[in-house]
Amino acid sequence: MKRPVRRRTPGARAPLLLTVPALLAVAFLMLPLVGILARTSWGDLGDHLTAEATTEALRLSLLVSLWSLGLSLLFGVPLAWLLARVPFPGKAFVRSLVLLPMVLPPTVGGVALLLAFGRRGLLGPWLEDTFGITLPFHTSGAVLAATFVAMPFLVISLEGALGGLRPRYEETAASLGASPIRVFLTVTLPMVAPGLIAGAALTWARALGEFGATITFAGNLPGTTQTLPLQVYLLLQDSPEAATSVSLLLLAIAMIVLIALRGRWTGTPGDHRDPASRAAAARPDDPAATAPDPLPEPPADLLKRTPPEPWPLHADVTGFTRLTLDAGPGTTIAVVGPNGAGKTTLLRALLGLTPRARAGLRLGDDDVTGLPPHRRGVAWVPQDGALFPHLSALTNTAYGLRAHGVPRAEARREAQGWLDRLGVGHLSHRRPAQLSGGQAQRVALARALAARPRLLLLDEPLAALDQTTRARVRHTLREHLAEFGGVCLIVTHDPVEAVSLADRVLVLEDGRALQDEPPAEVTRHPRSPWVARMLGRNAWPGTATTDGLALEGGGHLVVAEPLPAGTDALAVIAPEAVSVHRERPTGSPRNVWPGTVREITSGGSRLRLLITSAEAPDLVAEITPGAAAELGIADGSAVWTSVKATEVTVVPL
Repeated sequence: MKRPVRRRTPGARAPLLLTVPALLAVAFLMLPLVGILARTSWGDLGDHLTAEATTEALRLSLLVSLWSLGLSLLFGVPLAWLLARVPFPGKAFVRSLVLLPMVLPPTVGGVALLLAFGRRGLLGPWLEDTFGITLPFHTSGAVLAATFVAMPFLVISLEGALGGLRPRYEETAASLGASPIRVFLTVTLPMVAPGLIAGAALTWARALGEFGATITFAGNLPGTTQTLPLQVYLLLQDSPEAATSVSLLLLAIAMIVLIALRGRWTGTPGDHRDPASRAAAARPDDPAATAPDPLPEPPADLLKRTPPEPWPLHADVTGFTRLTLDAGPGTTIAVVGPNGAGKTTLLRALLGLTPRARAGLRLGDDDVTGLPPHRRGVAWVPQDGALFPHLSALTNTAYGLRAHGVPRAEARREAQGWLDRLGVGHLSHRRPAQLSGGQAQRVALARALAARPRLLLLDEPLAALDQTTRARVRHTLREHLAEFGGVCLIVTHDPVEAVSLADRVLVLEDGRALQDEPPAEVTRHPRSPWVARMLGRNAWPGTATTDGLALEGGGHLVVAEPLPAGTDALAVIAPEAVSVHRERPTGSPRNVWPGTVREITSGGSRLRLLITSAEAPDLVAEITPGAAAELGIADGSAVWTSVKATEVTVVPL
């Protein structure tokens, strides 16, 4: 495939005042390297590099640098995770300690090591008397010095990679039953592998080139502590040509490492995206991955399942979100509300993942309040599914089973069964980047159900799908929720999802439950302006009067069945109940206002008009395209609107 030709963006020429200093900086950095290349005795290069002293120093350098890398991985990886994931007092001080060897003069670092681990240092006498260990002027001392100056490169690089990894992958793994150590080894480390490899390469290269701390703390003993950098220092006095050749070797090693990393350690924009984002950006144009896929019927033997164990739910949630929730086994609850209402906080409280709210949670006869997330039996499907990008659909689905100790073969067999039930069994070999949105959502759902949860939490599971795919996945989801023996909570902004999937609708606002009723009741009598608007209705809050409602924004609405005067109430008006006229209407309508059409949108076979008025709140009306043409309706048209008193539903708040 032909690469597109990059064209210079007009006006992208760099200012001369910036270009000249930048070129001088490049020359300043380049000239010393050119000096080494120019002064190298190429004819004697082989002899210099194969000299016995050089090969011995190279062997020792490799030994010291590899031991240093091992120690850095052993201690630096947990330290990087701690800095990236755990808030604790003194975190800034610990990070400063990590950075200190990078800015500290190496000889000062050597002196510090000598005063800590030398024979007269803080720990040196104890190490020698108790274990017989003497670090100064020993190979182990060279390893310690190299580790001291090199480990920060690993910690900083890996901390940046961990900071770019969204915690939802680790939280999802915990909800599937994986312990913190298992999550770290099977999810965190594989997903930050590029950052880990980059940090390890830099750490090894820095340890290989360490000089100042080594010569100060470990000395310069041939065959014991004399590494290549120390040999270069000695050769400069006796054989400058050989020193140049050995310097060229170290320079070549450093350049190979940096070129191999290709800037991954520098934190350039776009490098710290999480692996799922990078995979999506690099996804090939595979018609099989993007086209709608059929929903094959599952094998007959998979339809014969033992009835699931029932798990009723009782939760007392305190904190930002405050409510009591009771539900019988097999109940599906749609959680709706405006942004910031506490929907996601509720789910995270049930998972035990947020300090903003705490849930006293009982599932069946078991009180799981004090248990960590991986032992609660609460599975979570976040909005994007959070499939682990380094695992196939099959191993993703089997993850929860393996975390619960199910043998590999049995876990894979059961995972394949769940993928078959959800119509994506033929995609079990694919990785998430090779799946369409609908396929990935079904794999994420299969993974959650396969983990045998007692409580299932779905956070806007269909929000990222197109309308056609959403309808098909919703149909599949409804079928399999009917077989689930626990309680399912679905956060959604889609009224169709709330009505078609849920047995109850829980309406939240400011962390409180405004309404918890069957979908039909919520649809008929919404008690929240946001829910009414979500359902496509006009919602006007106000105070009841003897004949209607005094509106909050000014104006009066006449209703057929008024509430007791003084009651806070919500008037709900369906868009199709709003009549639109070009002249003031006459006859029976009790509510008539002049207005201006501000927006016209198409909703299937009808048009929705947003009409503003100085005498009433904004009003949405719904008319046919034929009526709009007959009335000559256009954006900015002056119109009259009317609503019959019998078409207004008033709900007490």
